[in-house]
Amino acid sequence: MSTAPEGRRLLRIEAKNAETPIEHKPSWIRTTAKTGPEYKAMKKRVSGASLHTVCQEANCPNLFECWEDREATFLIGGDQCTRRCDFCNIATGKPEALDRDEPRRVAESVREMGLRYATVTGVARDDLPDGASWLYAETCRQIRELNPGTGVELLVDDFRGDGEAAEVVFEARPDVFAHNIETVPRIFKKIRPAFRYDRSLEMISRARAAGLVTKSNLILGMGEDRDEILGAMRDLHDAGCDILTITQYLRPSPMHHPIDRWVKPEEFVELSEAAYEMGFAGVMAGPLVRSSYRAGRLFARALAARGEELPEHLSSLGEDVSTNQEASSLLKKYGASKDSEVAPAR
Repeated sequence: MSTAPEGRRLLRIEAKNAETPIEHKPSWIRTTAKTGPEYKAMKKRVSGASLHTVCQEANCPNLFECWEDREATFLIGGDQCTRRCDFCNIATGKPEALDRDEPRRVAESVREMGLRYATVTGVARDDLPDGASWLYAETCRQIRELNPGTGVELLVDDFRGDGEAAEVVFEARPDVFAHNIETVPRIFKKIRPAFRYDRSLEMISRARAAGLVTKSNLILGMGEDRDEILGAMRDLHDAGCDILTITQYLRPSPMHHPIDRWVKPEEFVELSEAAYEMGFAGVMAGPLVRSSYRAGRLFARALAARGEELPEHLSSLGEDVSTNQEASSLLKKYGASKDSEVAPAR
């Protein structure tokens, strides 16, 4: 492979990655397309209003489950990111001008879909002086104004360490402030060259100091080892992270970072237990768990662990429901994984 699908010349790292064929998935990487009444109703609303969500456009395997729970994720700021992470499938390039009407449209989409909980994330916009912090904050405000009964989670980048830009987002008071650290210090620069590990931890600490519920994510299978994972978890907890999701890396294309290993559901369960022992208020771990998977339910779980009550308008998030992609649920449904399937992926 010498050129990307869009015809451009491959970056050196992409050409090196492409030397490794796409890996075969083990049997526990599976989803079931089970549609219920809430999912069908939401699909009808989305189709009728020509709405767009990350859930659909990324062909998320958890779409059926999250939509049945009336949760969805929106991508703002355009479809071109000013950074390139070696695991991410979002295109890198020069973004178009900021669309200042986007917050209103997202808020209307939330209303049309009848969402209980909305996660808003976006591309990095290093071309903008504020890194698009206004866009995140205004989207949160518009959703709240039009949908007072909907929970809002903002998943942002590090704004290049700009504290003033971060404060703009803090002042919007999302129910959850999320910033994903994604991987461990040793391989961080290779995987996320435009980010810094310590700067990501500082972002979480600032949000916690501002009184926000904080959240982050770790992706496994990119070359880290068990001790490094536990170390990163401790770093996150010490930084003030309340909620943690842990997931398996799935390679989007041959141009992306090869998979180092497949993590067994049993290991995800062990890491989840370790995270709770460290003091995290809410943890969701599993091969197909994503940072926005069942985000509203995880927020409710974290508040309960902290002895706090859900706001009345979000009380439905506290209902006891199953989470199919959590590793403990997979083991109950399918049994123990086979050791023969956990050899290195390459």
